[in-house]
Amino acid sequence: MPSLAEIHNLGFEIILVAGWLGLILGVAEGLNRIFAVNAEVSRKIVHIGTGNVILFAWWLNIPAWVGIAASVLSGIIALISYQTPILPSINSVGRKSLGTFFYAISIGVLIGWFWTIKQPQYAALGILVMTWGDGLAAVIGQQWGQHKYQVFGNGKSWEGSLTMLFVSFVISGVILLATQGNNQIIWSISIAVAVVSTGLETFSKYGIDNLTVPLSSASLAFFMNQIF
Repeated sequence: MPSLAEIHNLGFEIILVAGWLGLILGVAEGLNRIFAVNAEVSRKIVHIGTGNVILFAWWLNIPAWVGIAASVLSGIIALISYQTPILPSINSVGRKSLGTFFYAISIGVLIGWFWTIKQPQYAALGILVMTWGDGLAAVIGQQWGQHKYQVFGNGKSWEGSLTMLFVSFVISGVILLATQGNNQIIWSISIAVAVVSTGLETFSKYGIDNLTVPLSSASLAFFMNQIF
């Protein structure tokens, strides 16, 4: 049985994570409801802000079951919000994208996988590539994207895609550098992750990239490391 100290620490960690998520949702909802900020802007605030919770989970060594339970709960809330406007900052009713749901599921899957084998850095890599890469790509593309192109009916911009490529490379490189030290392999892996994640984000529809990008980025980095 866990000691009282361990139970106390776990309670503190859960409160810290829940407080961070609550703060992000509160800010996004406030901007959406009070200041009538564009719904896409508030969604990106939630997208980027909540993804960073993986760092809390990693640094605090939160048990896998906590992360999995939180992802399941978040997935349920996301599905409900597609039908009921409980959190407009997450989803609009009837929105033709399951991105938020896929996002929650990807976090649970990666925590369940990499916490079990004691390699949490790969879960963090996968989630943060999606969090910052896709989030900033959308912001840059919508605000400053001048060179547009279409893929399967999806409007993209070269500025947004290059942002995804660059940020994915940086995120992968920083995490691998911090956990493995500097060597040629980590930069080769980072390039591969950046190219694959950008390709998946470019060709995705209905928010499926929120599932494919994190899972592919994390698994590619992990298996390439095993091979080399």
